[in-house]
Amino acid sequence: MKQIFTLWLCIALMGMSTVMGESASATQAVDGQPYHFGFKKSKGGELPSIAQEGFMHLIERQGGIFLGDTTKKELFLTFDNGYENGYTPKVLDVLKAKKVPAAFFVTGHFVKDQPDLMRRMASEGHIIGNHSWSHPDMSTISSAEIRSELDRVRTASAELTGQKEMKYVRPPRGIFNEKALASCREAGYTSVFWSVAYKDWDTNIQRGTDYAYRQVMQQLHPGAVILLHSVSKDNAEALGSIIDEARKQGYEFKSLDDLKVKHYH
Repeated sequence: MKQIFTLWLCIALMGMSTVMGESASATQAVDGQPYHFGFKKSKGGELPSIAQEGFMHLIERQGGIFLGDTTKKELFLTFDNGYENGYTPKVLDVLKAKKVPAAFFVTGHFVKDQPDLMRRMASEGHIIGNHSWSHPDMSTISSAEIRSELDRVRTASAELTGQKEMKYVRPPRGIFNEKALASCREAGYTSVFWSVAYKDWDTNIQRGTDYAYRQVMQQLHPGAVILLHSVSKDNAEALGSIIDEARKQGYEFKSLDDLKVKHYH
């Protein structure tokens, strides 16, 4: 009997080692290398692409958003709000006047510094997304640290706005690896990237309203997720014209909550 028990114990321990080994492999599989999000821009009617960037299947596997339904003329407007530069009120004014929904991805600094704007975003029906508390490189911190970054923003935002739900996250600086996206997903978030963008975040290099308008309009395509930074004076001044012209071209602005079909190219 003792020999049988010893044999059973050895088999059980071997099985446990195998399971633990598989678990470790699964963890390693989502660690991966870091990526800085980039894409081939839409041009001449062609859809944008991330196929050449090396992370397309990673984003797809983790349920991230790059494109909406490319068979429909729908646009999804998103803003990154790391800090306030005086132009978010203008952006909100335009969105309200044009009846356009948007998503604002906020950092801890913005939440603490701009409680009135946070409340206004919520009261006017916009989505408030998570851009992390301290804007770290998520590929270099642990899953627990990522969770803490996200939880702090969600808690502080809920206390200000009363909105308990926060479903979308945008990795700071567009830097990520699979572990970071998996950690966000496990925390209940969908990672939102973009398919229209230009260098608008540098407040020392603003090239005028017409430039901002052209940069956005020449990239428009069905299912576009548009990224703009609210610190840009050019964006605030061009936004109304962008919305008007997009509608003339047959596009409809939708909320991220309406993005039901995700495309990856």
